[in-house]
Amino acid sequence: MADARSERHPAVRGSQVEERRRRGTLTFIRDSWAELKKVEWPGQNQVIQGTVVVLVACAVVGAYLYLNDLVWKHVVSKVFLGQ
Repeated sequence: MADARSERHPAVRGSQVEERRRRGTLTFIRDSWAELKKVEWPGQNQVIQGTVVVLVACAVVGAYLYLNDLVWKHVVSKVFLGQ
């Protein structure tokens, strides 16, 4: 509570406020780095397998959308436009 009041108080110098911000930033970076060390990173095989799964899923969805577009193009041109 005293920190919040002193930060707004005109007697607090800009350098003191800047020091607190810097300390907060360094703490954030240190804590983030510690959390990243806890992460179980995937191996090369897992990355390759995940990439293949995503590419196959994209191909399947792309083919579905393309075929759906062809069907609806004909439906719209025959039924709604009367061509």
